[in-house]
Amino acid sequence: MKKHSILSALIYLTTFLFSMAAYAQDQDESITEKEQKEVIEAVGKQLTDKYVFPEMGKKMADQLKKNMKKGQYEAIDNALEFQEALTQDLQAVSKDKHIKVLFDPVEIAEQQKAQTPADKQKLKDQMVARNRMGNFGFHEVKILEGNIGYLDLRSFQGTAYASDTAVAAMNFLSNSDAIIIDLRQNGGGSPHMIQLITSYLYDEEPVHLNSFYHRPTDSHSQTWTLPHVPGKRNPNVPVYVLTSGRTFSAAEEFSYNLKNLERATLVGETTGGGAHPGGHQIATDRFAVWVPTGRAINPITNTNWEGTGVTPHIEVEQEQALNTAYTKALEELIENNPDENAQARYQWIIEGLEAEERMVELTTSEMQSYAGSYGPRVVTLENGELYYQRGEGTKYKLIPMGNHKFSIAEIPYFRIQFEHKDDQVVALVGTYDNGRTDKNMRD
Repeated sequence: MKKHSILSALIYLTTFLFSMAAYAQDQDESITEKEQKEVIEAVGKQLTDKYVFPEMGKKMADQLKKNMKKGQYEAIDNALEFQEALTQDLQAVSKDKHIKVLFDPVEIAEQQKAQTPADKQKLKDQMVARNRMGNFGFHEVKILEGNIGYLDLRSFQGTAYASDTAVAAMNFLSNSDAIIIDLRQNGGGSPHMIQLITSYLYDEEPVHLNSFYHRPTDSHSQTWTLPHVPGKRNPNVPVYVLTSGRTFSAAEEFSYNLKNLERATLVGETTGGGAHPGGHQIATDRFAVWVPTGRAINPITNTNWEGTGVTPHIEVEQEQALNTAYTKALEELIENNPDENAQARYQWIIEGLEAEERMVELTTSEMQSYAGSYGPRVVTLENGELYYQRGEGTKYKLIPMGNHKFSIAEIPYFRIQFEHKDDQVVALVGTYDNGRTDKNMRD
């Protein structure tokens, strides 16, 4: 097996060293024609020298010069507008969504002043502090009903700082019977974090995840799953990955890897379509450009998702992706678990999810038909809402689920089913998530 080696400078995200909001409010945003020419010349040189495809890099540089000569930027006197115009023109030529021109004078000045190791360490510490405030991209980790693990991951940050958080998250999920990884708001990041998280989804035998070509060194590298990770692996549990049109770059690689390795089911929307790693390059004292300097080469497809995105197995609107994946996971557990009590529990959860999707509304006459006494149980209609009470106990609001069934938010393991005869409600049946029922006839 060829050992992997990833240049740490090549990261997928438009990340942390250049913050669009970094410059002060009193920063001069005006721009002259002279500065425009300087920026176009500097940006063009970065693209010509470093863009992953040399011919395209030159083509983009030439197009900016042609646009300048035609007077296309004459009416622009604001640096932020100029930044957007250049970005749009470069992406129009290359179709590469990673390319961005950034007006960020404050951050550039800090980078240029950081000459000593102490200065550079201070900048790095500031970056880590900012990322720590977002918990290094690990937005939420929890166990859904039915023992389904859920991870909402907003970015793949470098393992040099985020590995402890990743290890804690994956070990928290280690006893799950299925795992849902939500990348709908993930814009990318580091391949090292992809490698670490994916390693928890396989056993100790290394698996080839991806390969990269790097233009600056004219070299190739590979990433494989790790032979050792702290804690417990989950090589056999079903995995679902949620995607959206905002899922980009490293988040797309994670999805693309697992899809082609047939390790996960992707649910949601086709992703953004950015497969070229790279990094920020300072162009002038006030402008930088994000230059893709490499490309991903999947070992199974021998290509990548650049310009096309990653198509999910189950295509749904991103808002529906979680419930869809959750339902599919429960259905898979029902199919693979012979325990009837467990099957009943999974089906119970599915019915609740389906009811959330339907959002059932009842007419006043329909609600009136349920109101009445059922032995010790009483159902009342008050201010347009149905309420349930047993004896002198607490009164609970009933939530309609359809098919004459109701749930109670405060008692998730209990529901009510009304029975009919000759179009009349004749009984109330209490149903429980373990399959038990109890019935009372209507008085």
